[in-house]
Amino acid sequence: MRQALIKKAKLLEKIRAFFDHQNVLEVQTSYLLTHPTTDVYIDSISMQVNKDIAIQSKYLHTSPELEMKKLLANGSGDIYQICQVFRDNEQGSENFNEFTMLEYYRLGFDIHQLMDDVSHLFSVLGFTQEITKFSYAQAFSTFANIDILNSDFNALKKIAKSHDLCTDFEWIEDLQILMFTDLVEPKLAQYPLCFIYDYPSEQSALARIEGRISHRFELYLSGIEVANGYDELQYVSEYQQVFAQENQRRFELGKTAFAQNLDFFQQLQNPLPQCAGVAIGVDRLFSQIDQI
Repeated sequence: MRQALIKKAKLLEKIRAFFDHQNVLEVQTSYLLTHPTTDVYIDSISMQVNKDIAIQSKYLHTSPELEMKKLLANGSGDIYQICQVFRDNEQGSENFNEFTMLEYYRLGFDIHQLMDDVSHLFSVLGFTQEITKFSYAQAFSTFANIDILNSDFNALKKIAKSHDLCTDFEWIEDLQILMFTDLVEPKLAQYPLCFIYDYPSEQSALARIEGRISHRFELYLSGIEVANGYDELQYVSEYQQVFAQENQRRFELGKTAFAQNLDFFQQLQNPLPQCAGVAIGVDRLFSQIDQI
């Protein structure tokens, strides 16, 4: 047990040294928030506080993203954070209600510069294997012979049926995700470090969109997804639009829709500086380090 604790402590020490060397500032933001996430596929854990005074509903953060973006919009410069995050309704061998996340933002970076920076970080942590990169479209073409960006919803349903996959979805992105999980992701196990980048615009989340492409990436270590990075949206109107769309979809799925996060919008009256950010699952990273 002690050796495992020492090994993880040294991992965190190396991460902090990496950012210190680049003058990226470590920050801490609130874990307990007044607004939950509106993400369609992630649920906040709610709780009641101040029961002896005046009951209030609070939510454990699912990510430090929005709180860190408040700092970025107000002149923080390059920042990182290592923290515990909390998510409700998680299941599966790789998903947990609580886990450790490293999140960081680099001003002036695009996703390709950020992928290079993440690669540098991982080399410092001991990953010296060859790095592979596929665009999302290249991955589908290479491993499944599918033109994913030029296939509409009906065409994808026909292809999915030919692979005996479920097609009972309301939105094309859910089918894209299922097909990636079943037809592409297993093939990534052969690559020690593999970046998938330039996702379809339907899967943009909070990443910048250009035409059919959302400028984001995911990093897989031997087929296990450990990181998710974006070329970040900058303007409050963009966030308002995304959050409204997410709430509408939550409503359509029978999930709770939430009030808009007015404090976040107010903090972004000054636009976010152009930057790229990434969230890395430290526990998954640590488990992969054990295997090298």
